[in-house]
Amino acid sequence: MQADTTKLTIRLPREDVDFAKSYAKAHGVSVTEMIDRYLRRLRSAQQSSGAEVAQITGLVLADVDGVSEYRQHLLDKHAR
Repeated sequence: MQADTTKLTIRLPREDVDFAKSYAKAHGVSVTEMIDRYLRRLRSAQQSSGAEVAQITGLVLADVDGVSEYRQHLLDKHAR
């Protein structure tokens, strides 16, 4: 975990807290560490998709109606 930390109090149903505690104990980590790992994974996934989106941004002209184009594509594809 990072050196600069702060305390957070959250309210959860008792069964969720009990589950989190038993899961953390079974995996040899604290609940805090488990939550920290989860949040880091979320942050990493968000940053990864951001790079992909940035790479393709601007490939389609702003005045193109994507929904209409896709519908036309499906009609052309499945036309008999």
